[in-house]
Amino acid sequence: MIHWLPRPSGKLAPILLGFTLGLGAARAAEMRRPNILFIFSDDHAWQAISAYGSKLIQTPNIDRLAREGLRFDRCLVPNSLCGPSRATVLTGTYNHINGFFNNYNSRFDGSQTTFPKLLQEAGYQTAMIGKWHLVSDPTGFDYWDILPGQGQYYNPPMIRNGERLKRQGYVTEIITDLALDWLKQRDPSRPFLLMCQHKAPHRDWEPSLKYLTHDGDRQYPEPATLFDDYSGRGKAEHEQDMMIARTMNNRDLKLVPPGALTPEQRKIWDAYYEPRNEAFRQANPRGKALVRWKYNRYLHDYLGCIRSIDESVGRLLDYLHATGLDRNTIVVYSSDQGFFLGEHGWFDKRWIFEESLRTPLLVRWPGVVKPGGANKDMVANLDFAETFLEAAGVPVPARMQGRSLLPLLQGRTPADWRKSFYYHYYEHPAEHNVARQYGVVTDRYKLVHFYEPEFNYWELFDLKKDPQELKSVYGLPRYAKTQRDLEQELARLRATLKVPVQDPPGTVIGRPAAGRTTNPVR
Repeated sequence: MIHWLPRPSGKLAPILLGFTLGLGAARAAEMRRPNILFIFSDDHAWQAISAYGSKLIQTPNIDRLAREGLRFDRCLVPNSLCGPSRATVLTGTYNHINGFFNNYNSRFDGSQTTFPKLLQEAGYQTAMIGKWHLVSDPTGFDYWDILPGQGQYYNPPMIRNGERLKRQGYVTEIITDLALDWLKQRDPSRPFLLMCQHKAPHRDWEPSLKYLTHDGDRQYPEPATLFDDYSGRGKAEHEQDMMIARTMNNRDLKLVPPGALTPEQRKIWDAYYEPRNEAFRQANPRGKALVRWKYNRYLHDYLGCIRSIDESVGRLLDYLHATGLDRNTIVVYSSDQGFFLGEHGWFDKRWIFEESLRTPLLVRWPGVVKPGGANKDMVANLDFAETFLEAAGVPVPARMQGRSLLPLLQGRTPADWRKSFYYHYYEHPAEHNVARQYGVVTDRYKLVHFYEPEFNYWELFDLKKDPQELKSVYGLPRYAKTQRDLEQELARLRATLKVPVQDPPGTVIGRPAAGRTTNPVR
């Protein structure tokens, strides 16, 4: 049995009690350092997890982590975009430090310090399986088996330790199978880090064929802002291109099938979608009726993908339990950022706004984390690397910009825990036409600057009075002091974090290619 006691430094000291006589030194060494299973999905909104109160879907296996561990209710991301978030997780740094600014032309520098490298050097077995999305090959892993680029849902090509191959089946199930295979074949005398990273539920939201009928043609409850007209906000919100009403294309809406299906898979796909598509064509909805049809088709597909994610989490947790590994394994579930599920009429992410900025974070660690708790402190994916390193007893490099979550996991919040958070989004002009922005977030307010010359304006939101972020109060006299305080805090954060005054040359991108939003259904 292991009891973890806090040292004065805040680190965890392993106290090993009650060992059976004859227990090998290698086994004891394994038990002194926790295994780490990091389960990471792509674009999984916290609004689509029942542990967070979702009315859209039940996620019993992900909820199990909340029931047996700790749910973080205010986990934020520094840049709400897939590749940049992954770079932050690996390095514990903002994108102006790790060099991965956007999905358009960034390439991860694999020579820089990452937490998997440091764990590997400390004797951990390390594996990366699933969606990588950082262009360069993974480094710091004994084994890697990744999707090239965004990957595809059906019969995906993959790259295993540099070898290209193609696998048959559904991507979430394949990634889970590979993760379980690696766990079964690993060296049981050493602790492990396994990063199991899913493609789902990323656009185009293509569910497993077995989950096509998962919702029984349900009509989903609509967000109050589905038909937002963006009054009370500025040019950036009006000129974005990520609306359910006008941006979704035929592939998104399953009016055309994926190209990678086998004939047998295509038969099942057509049996579900074609009768419904024909009914849509016959009805020929317009205006708000068309938006509602798109919204329901979108949620059917998106949530169908999450059914497989939840199933995957259950399979992994069941394996840990069956083998006894659960007693000394930290299990983390998170996503690379939040996602809009019709709020403001949007899908996708990118904004400092709440649905995009927040990401789910659930942590189970038997003997350390009290089961069933909820934490409201401001944490971030910036903190993951530091947490894993401290849990493993590995020094945290000074380069890293987050903080270990171990005190919070033990149920205590340090007096100097962050009260504000810096956000910076760079990818414009590119897909979805979301303007570059940086800002500061507190428990109640958001101050954001859309800083490109063609925009160059500020917004301030009072989350207590306006939780849906519908009206900027920037410039109103009654918020003058709050505005000054936030401007000062923003300047302090930028200086502390060493944010360049001008965006580095590597952030420069061209106009998006025309194909992604072609054939919109209007």
